Amino acid sequence: MCLQDAEQVGADMENPDDRRMSWPLHCDLLHTHMEKEAPFRTSDDRSFCFGNSFPMESINEDTVIADKKQNQMNFAPTLRSGEWSDIGGRPYMEDTHICIGDLGKKFGYDVLSEEVISFYGVFDGHGGKSAALFVRDHLPRVVIEDADFPVELEKVVTRSFLQTDAAFAETCSLESSLSSGTTALTAIIFGRSLLVANAGDCRAVLSRRGRAIEMSKDHRPLCMKERKRIESLGGYIDDGYLNGQLGVTRALGDWHLEGLKEMSERGGPLSAEPELKLTTLTKEDELLIIASDGIWDVFSSQNAVDFARRRLQEHNDVKLCCKEMVEEALKRDSTDNLTVVMVCFHSEPPPPVVVERPRFRRSISAEGLQNIKSFLEG
Repeated sequence: MCLQDAEQVGADMENPDDRRMSWPLHCDLLHTHMEKEAPFRTSDDRSFCFGNSFPMESINEDTVIADKKQNQMNFAPTLRSGEWSDIGGRPYMEDTHICIGDLGKKFGYDVLSEEVISFYGVFDGHGGKSAALFVRDHLPRVVIEDADFPVELEKVVTRSFLQTDAAFAETCSLESSLSSGTTALTAIIFGRSLLVANAGDCRAVLSRRGRAIEMSKDHRPLCMKERKRIESLGGYIDDGYLNGQLGVTRALGDWHLEGLKEMSERGGPLSAEPELKLTTLTKEDELLIIASDGIWDVFSSQNAVDFARRRLQEHNDVKLCCKEMVEEALKRDSTDNLTVVMVCFHSEPPPPVVVERPRFRRSISAEGLQNIKSFLEG
């Protein structure tokens, strides 16, 4: 996944909507309450609204672009979710997950009376399941209890990851048997806004008209950006492991592992701070796949999107699709715990599309590989 650092520039140029920007700029509904937009629809609401038909007088390129943007602005996601998990080839199940359709209702908070905020997450534990369970049970509440929620959601989510990590450290100091760690990947959907936060090597992938858009980066020791951060904090990479101990570079917990974390502003080589990616959903966005690394060991991002779209076109059952993806991962000899959470943004199955692929195999010379390496290290 280290090539993501080099590819990100190109990805951002292709998808301007995916560039990082502050939450209020994306979420104008916080200030206007979507006075002119259609109300948020859930899977129980099957109503649709069609505009009047007018005779076509003339068409120009600017008009077509303007109409397309207007249609995207009027898009209201119809959320449907499913999940499935399996112990896989491991002796213990350390994955866990969460799907909350209405975060305010779940915890008794009337955040915005007309808007539903949904919360989804996958947590891949290591060294035991205690950290994964703790983060699953506490993180959503910490998020919604923050005084700045939901207006400054990016700051809230980052702060909540760090606060939950500190709370688990305190819990472990009282009961050392709970000592363990976990990766954490969450997705919050508010109106048309999707915010993904990741610390670890779970991955979130968005399907946009059949094309896979990675909404997170895998935090592994071989990634040059992570390696630089680690070394600047006194850590090191030994045989592909952080300080010779962990296969991930960001996680919550692991306070019992010497030299990885510090209770200071500087912190240690193992960080609980998530990387965030914010995007505005449009009609072209079909579904979001959130999965633990056991899935990504045997699925590429595009392969997972292709698989999910085919199965949804067959039966349009989100939970069954997750089950089939886990079963397929087992057939492909994945040896890890397996967890998939999937969120669809339409009530209908994804339409058939042809995803453009290169006509010729592309290879890279040794010189080109060295140039990329120099660029990443520079």
